[in-house]
Amino acid sequence: MESLDELLVKAEAAHGHLCAGQILGVRMALLGLARLGIDDPRGADRKRLATYVEIDRCATDAIGLVTGCRLGKRTLKFRDWGKMAATFVDLTTDRAIRVVALENSRELARQLYPEIENKGRQQMKAYRELAEEQLFRADWVRVHVDPAELPGQRGERFLCPRCGEGVNFGRFAEVDGERICLSCARPELRYWEP
Repeated sequence: MESLDELLVKAEAAHGHLCAGQILGVRMALLGLARLGIDDPRGADRKRLATYVEIDRCATDAIGLVTGCRLGKRTLKFRDWGKMAATFVDLTTDRAIRVVALENSRELARQLYPEIENKGRQQMKAYRELAEEQLFRADWVRVHVDPAELPGQRGERFLCPRCGEGVNFGRFAEVDGERICLSCARPELRYWEP
């Protein structure tokens, strides 16, 4: 595994800039992998890991970079809960650790570097240096990964009778005895309009 600095250079290149969220994401991933004993997540251990992220911010890109987990590989799972948290699951042992960024880390950054006026720069410097226990809470948890969500699984595919679009992996609802896609079943939840 590369060093923190090497990973931050890669994270910056992949994400387009380096920020406090990128640093937290890289460190969260390193912590999760270390606790699980996964040394080569993008190589020899690539089929062992699934990661659940709970926020759609900069940290998520960094976590994906470090772990090698991707939506397209079905190893990165997104739960839109708005929390700076991620759960790392070893699929071979069923062990999982959830890592949460502590709220007081921003205040610690302010206390550590009051001479730096820009809070983003304060945080970036502090987040590189603070001890893991000052930045994160890490808890062993249980995660049930549905077999349909595992990498490589092939799921049932059907055509929605209302919109005619194909749907994978049982993502449908039954309405009045008819199987229809989720966007037809719940049009109020669509992110788009026809």
